[in-house]
Amino acid sequence: MSAALTEQPLFAVQNLRVAFGHGGQYSEAVRGISLTVNHGEVLGIVGESGSGKSVGMLASIGLQAETARVTGSVRFKGRELVGMPRRELQKLRGSRIAMIFQDPLSSLNPVMTVGWQIAEALLLHNHDMTKKSAMQRAEELLSLVAIPQPDRRLHQYPHEFSGGMRQRVMIAMAVANDPDLLIADEPTTALDVTVQAQIMQVLADLQKRLNLGLVLITHDLGVLAGHADRVAVVYSGEIVEQASVEDLFVRPSHPYTRGLIASIPNMAVERDRLFSIEGTPPVLGKLPGGCAFHPRCTMAQDICRRLAPPMRGTASHIAACHFTDLPERHL
Repeated sequence: MSAALTEQPLFAVQNLRVAFGHGGQYSEAVRGISLTVNHGEVLGIVGESGSGKSVGMLASIGLQAETARVTGSVRFKGRELVGMPRRELQKLRGSRIAMIFQDPLSSLNPVMTVGWQIAEALLLHNHDMTKKSAMQRAEELLSLVAIPQPDRRLHQYPHEFSGGMRQRVMIAMAVANDPDLLIADEPTTALDVTVQAQIMQVLADLQKRLNLGLVLITHDLGVLAGHADRVAVVYSGEIVEQASVEDLFVRPSHPYTRGLIASIPNMAVERDRLFSIEGTPPVLGKLPGGCAFHPRCTMAQDICRRLAPPMRGTASHIAACHFTDLPERHL
Protein backbone atom coordinates (compact mmCIF):
# COMPACT_ATOMS: atom_id res chain seq x y z
CA MET A 1 0.00 0.00 0.00
CA SER A 2 2.99 2.31 -0.22
CA ALA A 3 2.21 5.55 -2.00
CA ALA A 4 4.05 6.59 -5.09
CA LEU A 5 5.56 9.89 -4.01
CA THR A 6 5.63 12.78 -6.45
CA GLU A 7 6.84 16.36 -6.16
CA GLN A 8 3.29 17.62 -6.62
CA PRO A 9 0.33 15.89 -4.96
CA LEU A 10 -2.30 14.46 -7.26
CA PHE A 11 -5.03 16.12 -5.20
CA ALA A 12 -4.48 18.94 -2.69
CA VAL A 13 -7.21 20.52 -0.55
CA GLN A 14 -6.28 23.64 1.43
CA ASN A 15 -8.53 25.34 4.00
CA LEU A 16 -11.75 24.13 2.35
CA ARG A 17 -14.89 25.63 3.86
CA VAL A 18 -18.47 24.77 2.93
CA ALA A 19 -21.40 26.76 4.32
CA PHE A 20 -25.14 26.40 3.80
CA GLY A 21 -27.81 29.05 4.20
CA HIS A 22 -29.82 31.79 2.58
CA GLY A 23 -30.52 35.46 3.03
CA GLY A 24 -27.00 36.14 4.18
CA GLN A 25 -27.25 33.68 7.08
CA TYR A 26 -24.79 30.80 6.64
CA SER A 27 -23.68 27.90 8.84
CA GLU A 28 -20.42 26.09 8.12
CA ALA A 29 -20.58 22.32 7.69
CA VAL A 30 -16.91 22.07 6.68
CA ARG A 31 -14.53 24.37 8.57
CA GLY A 32 -11.11 24.53 7.00
CA ILE A 33 -10.19 21.01 5.89
CA SER A 34 -6.70 20.53 4.42
CA LEU A 35 -5.38 17.25 2.97
CA THR A 36 -3.40 15.77 0.09
CA VAL A 37 -3.55 12.55 -1.94
CA ASN A 38 -0.61 11.26 -3.96
CA HIS A 39 -0.60 9.01 -7.01
CA GLY A 40 -1.16 5.41 -5.93
CA GLU A 41 -2.06 6.39 -2.35
CA VAL A 42 -5.14 5.46 -0.31
CA LEU A 43 -6.34 8.21 2.03
CA GLY A 44 -9.04 7.23 4.49
CA ILE A 45 -11.45 9.86 5.84
CA VAL A 46 -13.31 8.73 8.95
CA GLY A 47 -15.83 10.30 11.29
CA GLU A 48 -19.35 10.00 12.64
CA SER A 49 -22.39 10.62 10.45
CA GLY A 50 -22.84 14.35 9.94
CA SER A 51 -19.17 15.18 10.55
CA GLY A 52 -18.81 16.78 7.12
CA LYS A 53 -16.58 14.18 5.46
CA SER A 54 -18.89 13.49 2.50
CA VAL A 55 -19.98 17.12 2.09
CA GLY A 56 -16.36 18.22 1.98
CA MET A 57 -15.34 15.73 -0.70
CA LEU A 58 -18.44 16.40 -2.81
CA ALA A 59 -17.79 20.14 -2.65
CA SER A 60 -14.13 19.64 -3.52
CA ILE A 61 -15.12 18.35 -6.97
CA GLY A 62 -17.96 20.81 -7.51
CA LEU A 63 -20.91 18.62 -6.49
CA GLN A 64 -22.19 20.85 -3.69
CA ALA A 65 -25.80 22.01 -3.45
CA GLU A 66 -26.73 25.26 -5.17
CA THR A 67 -27.29 26.89 -1.77
CA ALA A 68 -23.76 26.04 -0.61
CA ARG A 69 -20.92 28.53 -0.45
CA VAL A 70 -17.45 27.03 -1.04
CA THR A 71 -14.16 28.76 -0.29
CA GLY A 72 -10.55 27.63 -0.08
CA SER A 73 -8.39 25.85 -2.63
CA VAL A 74 -8.72 22.45 -4.30
CA ARG A 75 -6.02 21.56 -6.81
CA PHE A 76 -6.08 18.48 -9.02
CA LYS A 77 -2.79 17.85 -10.86
CA GLY A 78 -2.00 21.51 -10.31
CA ARG A 79 -5.34 22.83 -11.65
CA GLU A 80 -7.57 24.85 -9.33
CA LEU A 81 -11.09 23.38 -9.11
CA VAL A 82 -12.77 25.96 -6.86
CA GLY A 83 -14.28 28.51 -9.20
CA MET A 84 -13.59 26.43 -12.31
CA PRO A 85 -16.36 26.82 -14.94
CA ARG A 86 -19.00 24.08 -14.73
CA ARG A 87 -18.31 22.83 -18.27
CA GLU A 88 -14.62 22.26 -17.48
CA LEU A 89 -15.45 20.50 -14.22
CA GLN A 90 -17.85 18.19 -16.03
CA LYS A 91 -15.04 17.16 -18.40
CA LEU A 92 -12.86 16.21 -15.42
CA ARG A 93 -15.54 14.38 -13.46
CA GLY A 94 -16.11 10.91 -14.79
CA SER A 95 -12.89 10.94 -16.77
CA ARG A 96 -9.93 12.04 -14.62
CA ILE A 97 -11.86 12.20 -11.32
CA ALA A 98 -14.48 9.58 -10.48
CA MET A 99 -16.77 9.01 -7.51
CA ILE A 100 -18.62 6.04 -6.08
CA PHE A 101 -21.72 7.30 -4.28
CA GLN A 102 -23.22 5.91 -1.08
CA ASP A 103 -26.40 4.25 -2.35
CA PRO A 104 -25.89 2.23 -5.56
CA LEU A 105 -29.63 1.54 -6.00
CA SER A 106 -30.61 5.23 -6.11
CA SER A 107 -27.48 6.12 -8.12
CA LEU A 108 -28.35 3.74 -10.97
CA ASN A 109 -31.18 4.46 -13.43
CA PRO A 110 -33.86 1.78 -12.85
CA VAL A 111 -35.17 1.88 -16.46
CA MET A 112 -31.80 1.47 -18.18
CA THR A 113 -29.79 -1.73 -18.44
CA VAL A 114 -26.58 -1.89 -16.45
CA GLY A 115 -24.51 -2.31 -19.60
CA TRP A 116 -25.94 0.76 -21.28
CA GLN A 117 -25.36 2.89 -18.17
CA ILE A 118 -21.67 1.93 -18.19
CA ALA A 119 -21.50 2.47 -21.96
CA GLU A 120 -23.07 5.91 -21.55
CA ALA A 121 -20.28 6.91 -19.13
CA LEU A 122 -17.76 5.84 -21.79
CA LEU A 123 -19.47 7.60 -24.70
CA LEU A 124 -19.80 10.84 -22.75
CA HIS A 125 -16.02 11.23 -22.50
CA ASN A 126 -14.89 9.37 -25.63
CA HIS A 127 -16.59 10.97 -28.63
CA ASP A 128 -14.84 8.76 -31.18
CA MET A 129 -16.08 5.54 -29.54
CA THR A 130 -18.95 3.63 -31.15
CA LYS A 131 -21.90 2.23 -29.20
CA LYS A 132 -20.80 -1.29 -30.07
CA SER A 133 -17.28 -0.80 -28.75
CA ALA A 134 -18.67 0.94 -25.66
CA MET A 135 -20.85 -2.08 -24.88
CA GLN A 136 -17.87 -4.40 -25.42
CA ARG A 137 -15.84 -2.29 -23.00
CA ALA A 138 -18.75 -2.35 -20.52
CA GLU A 139 -18.68 -6.15 -20.60
CA GLU A 140 -14.92 -6.09 -19.94
CA LEU A 141 -15.47 -3.76 -16.98
CA LEU A 142 -18.11 -6.03 -15.45
CA SER A 143 -15.63 -8.86 -15.72
CA LEU A 144 -12.94 -6.64 -14.18
CA VAL A 145 -15.05 -6.15 -11.03
CA ALA A 146 -15.69 -9.90 -10.82
CA ILE A 147 -19.33 -10.00 -11.88
CA PRO A 148 -20.07 -13.53 -13.18
CA GLN A 149 -21.50 -14.03 -16.67
CA PRO A 150 -20.89 -10.39 -17.70
CA ASP A 151 -22.24 -11.01 -21.23
CA ARG A 152 -25.65 -11.85 -19.72
CA ARG A 153 -25.56 -9.39 -16.83
CA LEU A 154 -24.85 -6.59 -19.29
CA HIS A 155 -28.49 -6.65 -20.44
CA GLN A 156 -30.10 -6.79 -17.00
CA TYR A 157 -31.57 -3.95 -14.93
CA PRO A 158 -30.36 -2.71 -11.50
CA HIS A 159 -33.25 -4.35 -9.62
CA GLU A 160 -32.02 -7.75 -10.86
CA PHE A 161 -28.73 -7.28 -9.00
CA SER A 162 -28.02 -7.74 -5.30
CA GLY A 163 -26.68 -4.83 -3.22
CA GLY A 164 -23.10 -6.06 -3.52
CA MET A 165 -23.43 -6.59 -7.28
CA ARG A 166 -24.87 -3.08 -7.73
CA GLN A 167 -21.90 -1.70 -5.83
CA ARG A 168 -19.58 -3.53 -8.24
CA VAL A 169 -21.44 -1.95 -11.15
CA MET A 170 -20.87 1.49 -9.59
CA ILE A 171 -17.16 0.70 -9.29
CA ALA A 172 -17.07 -0.43 -12.93
CA MET A 173 -18.69 2.86 -14.02
CA ALA A 174 -16.26 4.86 -11.88
CA VAL A 175 -13.13 3.30 -13.39
CA ALA A 176 -14.50 3.07 -16.95
CA ASN A 177 -12.37 5.99 -18.19
CA ASP A 178 -9.21 5.09 -16.25
CA PRO A 179 -9.37 8.04 -13.79
CA ASP A 180 -6.40 9.30 -11.79
CA LEU A 181 -8.46 9.95 -8.63
CA LEU A 182 -11.30 7.84 -7.24
CA ILE A 183 -13.45 9.01 -4.33
CA ALA A 184 -15.41 6.17 -2.70
CA ASP A 185 -18.13 7.41 -0.34
CA GLU A 186 -19.13 4.66 2.13
CA PRO A 187 -18.68 1.90 -0.50
CA THR A 188 -19.60 -0.88 1.96
CA THR A 189 -22.64 0.68 3.66
CA ALA A 190 -25.61 -1.69 4.16
CA LEU A 191 -23.64 -4.71 2.93
CA ASP A 192 -23.02 -7.81 5.03
CA VAL A 193 -19.51 -8.50 6.28
CA THR A 194 -18.64 -11.06 3.59
CA VAL A 195 -19.76 -8.78 0.74
CA GLN A 196 -17.95 -5.83 2.38
CA ALA A 197 -14.70 -7.78 2.21
CA GLN A 198 -15.31 -8.67 -1.44
CA ILE A 199 -16.03 -5.05 -2.42
CA MET A 200 -12.95 -3.77 -0.59
CA GLN A 201 -10.82 -6.41 -2.31
CA VAL A 202 -12.15 -5.34 -5.72
CA LEU A 203 -11.31 -1.70 -4.89
CA ALA A 204 -7.85 -2.63 -3.62
CA ASP A 205 -7.07 -4.68 -6.74
CA LEU A 206 -8.21 -1.89 -9.07
CA GLN A 207 -6.34 0.77 -7.09
CA LYS A 208 -3.07 -1.12 -7.44
CA ARG A 209 -3.63 -2.15 -11.05
CA LEU A 210 -4.52 1.37 -12.21
CA ASN A 211 -2.25 3.23 -9.73
CA LEU A 212 -5.24 5.27 -8.57
CA GLY A 213 -5.21 7.92 -5.91
CA LEU A 214 -8.09 6.68 -3.72
CA VAL A 215 -10.06 8.63 -1.13
CA LEU A 216 -12.01 6.20 1.04
CA ILE A 217 -14.76 7.88 3.07
CA THR A 218 -16.22 5.77 5.88
CA HIS A 219 -17.34 5.69 9.50
CA ASP A 220 -15.75 2.25 9.91
CA LEU A 221 -12.15 2.30 11.14
CA GLY A 222 -11.98 -1.44 10.62
CA VAL A 223 -12.36 -0.95 6.86
CA LEU A 224 -9.46 1.50 6.84
CA ALA A 225 -7.15 -0.66 8.94
CA GLY A 226 -6.39 -3.05 6.11
CA HIS A 227 -6.65 -0.75 3.11
CA ALA A 228 -5.54 2.85 3.82
CA ASP A 229 -2.06 4.35 3.78
CA ARG A 230 -3.03 7.45 5.74
CA VAL A 231 -6.14 8.43 7.71
CA ALA A 232 -7.76 11.81 8.35
CA VAL A 233 -10.15 11.89 11.31
CA VAL A 234 -12.97 14.44 10.89
CA TYR A 235 -15.07 15.89 13.70
CA SER A 236 -17.62 18.68 13.33
CA GLY A 237 -16.32 19.81 9.96
CA GLU A 238 -12.62 19.82 10.88
CA ILE A 239 -9.74 17.36 10.63
CA VAL A 240 -8.72 16.71 14.24
CA GLU A 241 -6.01 14.14 13.52
CA GLN A 242 -4.11 12.87 10.50
CA ALA A 243 -1.47 10.13 10.44
CA SER A 244 -0.32 6.95 8.75
CA VAL A 245 -2.76 4.11 9.40
CA GLU A 246 -0.21 2.23 11.52
CA ASP A 247 0.61 5.28 13.66
CA LEU A 248 -3.05 6.17 14.11
CA PHE A 249 -3.96 2.77 15.52
CA VAL A 250 -0.80 2.34 17.61
CA ARG A 251 -0.53 5.91 18.91
CA PRO A 252 -3.80 7.85 18.54
CA SER A 253 -3.29 11.38 19.86
CA HIS A 254 -6.73 13.01 19.83
CA PRO A 255 -9.37 11.94 22.41
CA TYR A 256 -11.96 11.61 19.65
CA THR A 257 -9.72 9.23 17.69
CA ARG A 258 -9.08 7.19 20.84
CA GLY A 259 -12.84 7.03 21.41
CA LEU A 260 -13.50 5.79 17.87
CA ILE A 261 -10.84 3.08 18.21
CA ALA A 262 -12.16 2.04 21.63
CA SER A 263 -15.64 1.69 20.09
CA ILE A 264 -14.46 -1.12 17.79
CA PRO A 265 -15.68 -4.46 19.25
CA ASN A 266 -12.74 -6.49 20.55
CA MET A 267 -13.30 -10.13 21.53
CA ALA A 268 -9.92 -10.20 23.31
CA VAL A 269 -11.06 -7.59 25.86
CA GLU A 270 -13.66 -8.53 28.46
CA ARG A 271 -16.33 -5.85 28.80
CA ASP A 272 -19.79 -5.75 30.30
CA ARG A 273 -20.89 -3.45 27.49
CA LEU A 274 -19.46 -1.93 24.33
CA PHE A 275 -17.71 1.41 24.66
CA SER A 276 -19.32 4.50 23.16
CA ILE A 277 -18.36 8.18 23.16
CA GLU A 278 -20.63 10.12 25.51
CA GLY A 279 -22.97 12.76 24.11
CA THR A 280 -23.77 13.70 20.52
CA PRO A 281 -22.01 15.80 17.87
CA PRO A 282 -22.85 19.53 17.95
CA VAL A 283 -25.66 20.88 15.79
CA LEU A 284 -24.65 22.74 12.63
CA GLY A 285 -24.45 26.44 13.41
CA LYS A 286 -24.43 25.90 17.20
CA LEU A 287 -20.84 24.92 17.87
CA PRO A 288 -19.50 25.26 21.41
CA GLY A 289 -16.67 27.69 22.08
CA GLY A 290 -13.08 26.50 22.11
CA CYS A 291 -12.56 22.90 21.05
CA ALA A 292 -15.69 21.55 19.36
CA PHE A 293 -15.17 18.15 21.03
CA HIS A 294 -14.82 19.43 24.61
CA PRO A 295 -18.46 18.75 25.73
CA ARG A 296 -17.87 15.03 25.04
CA CYS A 297 -14.21 14.81 26.09
CA THR A 298 -13.17 13.21 29.38
CA MET A 299 -9.88 15.17 29.29
CA ALA A 300 -11.46 18.62 28.85
CA GLN A 301 -10.06 21.49 30.94
CA ASP A 302 -10.87 25.18 31.09
CA ILE A 303 -8.51 25.97 28.20
CA CYS A 304 -10.50 23.59 25.97
CA ARG A 305 -13.64 25.64 26.57
CA ARG A 306 -11.90 28.93 25.84
CA LEU A 307 -9.45 28.26 23.01
CA ALA A 308 -9.64 26.15 19.85
CA PRO A 309 -6.48 23.98 19.81
CA PRO A 310 -4.01 24.46 16.95
CA MET A 311 -3.01 21.59 14.70
CA ARG A 312 0.46 20.46 15.71
CA GLY A 313 2.86 17.59 15.35
CA THR A 314 5.18 16.32 12.65
CA ALA A 315 4.83 16.04 8.90
CA SER A 316 3.60 12.45 9.31
CA HIS A 317 1.32 12.81 12.36
CA ILE A 318 -0.70 15.88 13.37
CA ALA A 319 -3.55 16.43 15.83
CA ALA A 320 -5.60 19.34 17.18
CA CYS A 321 -5.64 18.91 20.97
CA HIS A 322 -4.23 20.99 23.83
CA PHE A 323 -3.07 17.82 25.57
CA THR A 324 -1.64 15.77 22.72
CA ASP A 325 1.79 14.25 23.29
CA LEU A 326 2.87 15.20 19.76
CA PRO A 327 5.67 17.77 19.35
CA GLU A 328 4.86 21.40 20.11
CA ARG A 329 5.71 22.58 16.59
CA HIS A 330 2.48 24.14 15.28
CA LEU A 331 1.48 23.39 11.69
